[in-house]
Amino acid sequence: PTSAQVSAVPQTGRFCYTVDNDVLTTEQRQFYEDNGYLLIKKLVSDEDIERFRKEFVRICKKEVTPPGAMIMKDESLRSQYGQSEKVVNKVQDFQEDGELFRYCTLPEVLKYVECFTGPNIMAMHTMLINKLPDSDKQTFLHPMHQDLHYFPFRPAARIVCSWTAMERADQDNGCLIVQPGTHKQSLKPHGYPNWEGKTNKLFHGLLEEDKKTPKVHLVMEKGDTVFFHPLLIHGSGINKTSGFRKSISCHFASSECYYIDVKNTTQEHLEKELVEMVRKKYDTTSVELRVRLAFKPFVTIQVSSLSQ
Repeated sequence: PTSAQVSAVPQTGRFCYTVDNDVLTTEQRQFYEDNGYLLIKKLVSDEDIERFRKEFVRICKKEVTPPGAMIMKDESLRSQYGQSEKVVNKVQDFQEDGELFRYCTLPEVLKYVECFTGPNIMAMHTMLINKLPDSDKQTFLHPMHQDLHYFPFRPAARIVCSWTAMERADQDNGCLIVQPGTHKQSLKPHGYPNWEGKTNKLFHGLLEEDKKTPKVHLVMEKGDTVFFHPLLIHGSGINKTSGFRKSISCHFASSECYYIDVKNTTQEHLEKELVEMVRKKYDTTSVELRVRLAFKPFVTIQVSSLSQ
């Protein structure tokens, strides 16, 4: 708990997507209500961001290997750069890395998270993204999508993403792009966009995108943090610079959220793809996904292998 008497029940009055406390102003709550996101300037200190950056470099160099973390790389660059940050574009599920997980426990972050989830908070999904310089192949272009597509729990109104820029993010290096107000829409069908040679594994996007809906490029400075609803349609462009665009993020949810069965929903094919990926990686014939509820919830994978 991060505070005392605060209800995690969605409000039935003027505000549906925030809870009653004294952190957000009425104007901030109304902005999130209308747009589905809220940008807080200079929330995370330079000192903390530097610590996160150093830990990321250590992971890239394999000086530390966080259990359960998924290290995503551009394998075509390994022969040129070896084990370095010039190859790794994402560290996902870093909850077992004590240094990176500090981000999810920062009081200044949780103070705002509580405005959306209520006082009992769970860290559900973590990422440190290192958007590499891109080419005409647009390898690291992330299609417009809704994060709820990846999450089998509800209600959506009690889930929020905290996304912090670790350096300036703008249109040149692939900042976030959002479509304000789309958090009021339903979860839409997702899949791989019809971009020949331009899709990454699990980088799903909307199968039908409304090109007329206005888009906003979120230009952010180091330490700026945006909080956004899991149904908000968003994505990011390519990095056209020679540097890297780093960000660190966590999806939080109220401990009162409940899990759903995704069978016969638009999320079912994602579960099947994940199971198939695990089956191939561990050379197994039986994969069972189980949900573990704790302060750091995550999907655990029970593997039954033919070769023990």
